[in-house]
This record gives sequence, C-alpha cells and structure tokens, in this order.
Amino acid sequence: MRKLKNEELNRPSVEEFIAQDKNDVIVILDNIRSLNNVGSAFRTSDAFNVRKIYLCGITGTPPHRDINKTALGSTETVAWEHAADTTALVKQLQADGWTVFSIEQAEGATMLNDFHPIDGGKYCFVFGNEVFGVEQTVVTASDGCLEIPQFGTKHSLNISVTIGVVLWHYINKIL
Repeated sequence: MRKLKNEELNRPSVEEFIAQDKNDVIVILDNIRSLNNVGSAFRTSDAFNVRKIYLCGITGTPPHRDINKTALGSTETVAWEHAADTTALVKQLQADGWTVFSIEQAEGATMLNDFHPIDGGKYCFVFGNEVFGVEQTVVTASDGCLEIPQFGTKHSLNISVTIGVVLWHYINKIL
C-alpha cells in the first residue's frame, strides 16, 4: 500500500469547486473566539461541500492570518457571510425553509447517532462558543438540538472536532 499523491486524488480545481452544486447544509458559528477554530470550520466545510458558513457575533472573519493558517485556502472556496445576530439569522433561515439544529447538550436533545436527515431536507447546524456553547436564545429558536454521545470525563469536544463529527454524520446519512 502506498500513499496517494495529491494529483491522484482527483479533486476539483477551485473554480470547479465553486461552480459545483453544494450539499444543502449550512454551518453557523455562534461567537467563536479562536480564529484557528474558524479556519478549521472553513477547511472542514470545504471537505463536506457545505453551501455556506455564517460567522456570527464576535466570530472573526477572513482575511486573517490565524484563520488562513488552518483554513489552507478554503476561505476562497466556501461561501461565507457575517451576521451580527445569530438568533435573527436562525429565524430568517427557518422562514426560508431551513431546519436549524443547535449542537448542544440540552433537555430533549437528539443523540447524533439517532439523527436521520430527511432526503431533500435543508439543514443548518449551529456550533457555539468554546466556553459557553450556543447562546440560549439560539437554542430556544432552533428546531432542535443534537448532542454527540461522549463517554469520558470532559463535558465537550473542541468545536473543530465537533464540526467534523456532525458534518461527517450528516453526509454519511444523505449519501
């Protein structure tokens, strides 16, 4: 067995990627402090062909060297927009037909392994602040909460890991 070279991976060019149809999934970052986590969100969103990222509240925006360090060019391939108010954004997306799930430990949350997206559904996943999680007003406005089952002593995963786990689960279920 040998590692494949980048040119053997048959990845689209930047132009081809931008032009191709996207998955009906949006990532919302709610007050993310770490610019490295923002960059990781871009890179993971590129990998899973996310339609758009919304950077909300205090979340940093490109261009910034700390975002670029982990994004590795994906700020140029993934559509993004800043929104000052996450709750207002959630309500607007719902009015436009999107189903919004906050990724949070909450009463009545659905365990991620029990989440089965509806074929043809349009989904937004809200990821919260590294210390405080998703704002309660956003949780309340969401259509539901998804929780990643965990079995250790810590109460949460790093946001960049969480985004990867949730998007992989979503893509795995829709393919």
